[in-house]
Amino acid sequence: MGIKMIFPKWLEKGDGIGVVAPSAGVTKPLDIVRFENAKEQLAAEGYPVTIAEHVFCDDGKGRSSDGVTRGKDLNGLFADNSIRAIISAKGGDFLVEMLPHCDFKVLIKNPKWVQGYSDNTSLLYYITTKLDIATVYGFHFGDFGMKLWHEAVSNGLHLLEGKNPQQNSFSYYEDGFYDRETGLEGFHEDKPVCWVNGRGEEKISVSGRLIGGCLDVLGFICGTKYDGTLEFIEKYKEDGILWYLESFHAFSEELIMKLWQLKELGWFAHASGFLFGRPCMYESFSGTSYQSAVMSILGDLNVPVIFDMDIGHKGPQFSMINGAKAEVVSENGKGSLKYI
Repeated sequence: MGIKMIFPKWLEKGDGIGVVAPSAGVTKPLDIVRFENAKEQLAAEGYPVTIAEHVFCDDGKGRSSDGVTRGKDLNGLFADNSIRAIISAKGGDFLVEMLPHCDFKVLIKNPKWVQGYSDNTSLLYYITTKLDIATVYGFHFGDFGMKLWHEAVSNGLHLLEGKNPQQNSFSYYEDGFYDRETGLEGFHEDKPVCWVNGRGEEKISVSGRLIGGCLDVLGFICGTKYDGTLEFIEKYKEDGILWYLESFHAFSEELIMKLWQLKELGWFAHASGFLFGRPCMYESFSGTSYQSAVMSILGDLNVPVIFDMDIGHKGPQFSMINGAKAEVVSENGKGSLKYI
């Protein structure tokens, strides 16, 4: 069809990084300490940081500000020619309120990287599936504020620089929830990482064009004007669509019905495989495991499914480039992802 994925210009020393709060704001004192350290550490790497006006604000109802104001903050970063990447401050619940107020025409004229995860799914998903501009589903700005960068953070910056390191499964991940003590902490790596091949395969090798995000969000933007899935998968069907999905909070019953809904909408027609992150909070009234719930809907598609990957809320996490082609290998509980 003559349409190609647009990859924004890779970061070079001296390029600016913008920070915006498209959902919730950052107001806890230790989180602000973390942000200030992130700004200093990125400046030391050669990347000056611009923090949008309402990042450190809170309307008292889970938002940094109203949707119009958040849209204005993001539009300002879109229009600033000194900024080559925009990284979200935080997730939340209400990002969709700002979408009608975003001037995406400015981004089309001057594509730049946009990164975040969780509630940021709706923003990233629209940009990639409707505008054919690659985006990054990855950690928020605060992770640059840990005193000693984890490999995941270094990899994330290197990817934005166009260095394309292979991302290998990590040794441990943070399973619990921990209060900050200094604001400069790294991950509390309290459980071993173990990828799981969905049908017990000894080894899985799968490739395709990546798209996905947080299922909690995809479930309510599907079918709206911000959903370009069917057009996207048709354009890139020859590559195979490699879905990555993760959930913040889900009951097994809800998970099954969300996947059923997306499947019936035709989202998975050209799927080459599925990559699932570690579920953050998962419950079941029926004693159904996360894997069983997923396979009850996706099993008959007869494509590889990998669980408990380093994607999403339970960090450290991979940087997933929406719209990029990638190859994933999973064997003996470990694995890797490489962009191709």
